[in-house]
Amino acid sequence: MRLDKFLADTTDLTRSLATKAVKQGRVLVNGEKPKSASAKVDESDEVTLDGEVLTLESGFRYFIMNKPLGHVCTHRDSTHPLVFDLLDGVVNRMDLHTVGRLDMDTTGLLLITDDGQWSHHLTSPKHHQPKTYRAWLAEDLRTDAEEKLAKGIVLEDDPEPTKPAQLERVTEREVLLTIHEGRYHQVRRMFAALGNHVEKLHREKMGCMQLDPALKEGEFRPLTDDEIDALAHG
Repeated sequence: MRLDKFLADTTDLTRSLATKAVKQGRVLVNGEKPKSASAKVDESDEVTLDGEVLTLESGFRYFIMNKPLGHVCTHRDSTHPLVFDLLDGVVNRMDLHTVGRLDMDTTGLLLITDDGQWSHHLTSPKHHQPKTYRAWLAEDLRTDAEEKLAKGIVLEDDPEPTKPAQLERVTEREVLLTIHEGRYHQVRRMFAALGNHVEKLHREKMGCMQLDPALKEGEFRPLTDDEIDALAHG
C-alpha cells in the first residue's frame, strides 16, 4: 500500500494533506523519514505521524449513537450540524453511513456503519425490522387509536395503508409506537392521520437493539460482536 493511502486510511488527512505531512517530516516509517508519499508500506511497518503510531483497522465498523436534536443524517448540509461530526476519533467518516435516517427533530437510537450488506438487511422492507418510538403528543390520544393503527391507516399523499403497528399508552399524551416499515416521516404522519400532532419523538429500539441507557445525547460507542451478529440475524 502507498504511504499516502495508508495515512488517509488511518487519520483524518486527505491524500494530498498526507503527502504534505510526509514532506514536512512529520511521518516516520520504522523510525526513518520516507523519501516520498508514494513509498510502499505493509502491516510489518511501523508508521508514525507526529510521534503517534498509526494502526490500519481491518473489517467493517459498527456504531450505536444516541442522536441529539438538531443533527442531520447526511455528510453534507450547509445549515445544520451532522451526526458524523459527533464521531470524535473515528477516521474516514465519509465512508460511514447511517442505517436508515432520523430526521433533524427526532432523537434516539441511530446505527452507523460502513457495511452496506448489514445495513441493507436492517432497512430492507422484506425483513420487517421493528422500530419502536416514544412520542409525546399535542393532544390526548383518541380512544380507538390502537385499533386503527393495528389495522393500518392511510397517510396523506400515500394510497397504500401502513402495515399493522402496535401502540402502548404510557399516558394519554405519551405513547410507544412500534412500526415495521420506514416511510418518510412515518410516525409523525400516522399521528397526523389520527388528528394529532407529535411534539417530540425519540427512537428507543431497532430490531433487537435497545438504545444503550449509558449513552447520553450525542454520545456513541462501537457495537459488540454479539450485537452485530444479533442484528444481522434478526
